[in-house]
Amino acid sequence: MSYKASIEFNNLVKEFGDHRVLNDLDFNIHEGKITTILGFSGAGKSTLLKHILGVHHPTTGQVKVLGEDLSTLNESKLREFRTNFGMVFQYSALFDSMTNFDNVAFPMREFTNMSEEEIKEKVHTLFKQTALDDFAIHKLPSEISGGMRKRVGLARALALQPKIMLYDEPTTGLDPITTHMVDDLITSTHNNNSDIPMTSVIISHDIAATLRISDYVAFLEMGKMVVHLPVDEFRKSDHPTIKKFIELST
Repeated sequence: MSYKASIEFNNLVKEFGDHRVLNDLDFNIHEGKITTILGFSGAGKSTLLKHILGVHHPTTGQVKVLGEDLSTLNESKLREFRTNFGMVFQYSALFDSMTNFDNVAFPMREFTNMSEEEIKEKVHTLFKQTALDDFAIHKLPSEISGGMRKRVGLARALALQPKIMLYDEPTTGLDPITTHMVDDLITSTHNNNSDIPMTSVIISHDIAATLRISDYVAFLEMGKMVVHLPVDEFRKSDHPTIKKFIELST
């Protein structure tokens, strides 16, 4: 079965001086699917994510997102284009001085012409969608748990109804129960937005979470693509690097 590509990497090479961080990557991320980018530290995962966002541009090759070559967009158009993304950061990256309400409202105030009444209604809807209690809405991020901060970060990421959700190491540093909660939140968010359809991309080294929630897995090693497979095929891969990664991670 063939799928439409949301993100295309065409012979992508990224070099910083003499150091080649990404080496001739050539694969597609399928629309409406959950794809996890796996690999050891230093494999190039974060650099790849920055290419998706248009923060970095290729040394050679091309990255197309929703059909757009981001390296051709000026700063104004790139800023507008990024409203297609929702980004959940490793440590939530909430504004400490803002209430949770204002954190979630921020993208709507920044990028839309919504009235404050419309924003208030939307924020409350997003809190319900991410299973956040009302008591947390006017608290500061420092006054709620790490798991709840993840939910607030997700609610903020969903504020502009993105076509692509990006997760940067979403379960790093979390206990097993909170990790499962985050995994469930990612899958429920993805499934509840299947009408868009939403594409979810996760940067991770968490093999258990990857096998539990992904449709596809791309494995990087030292900037090179080792495999890009449906999760069931990845699980059964006899590639020595994949087997070693799974053994070390379980």
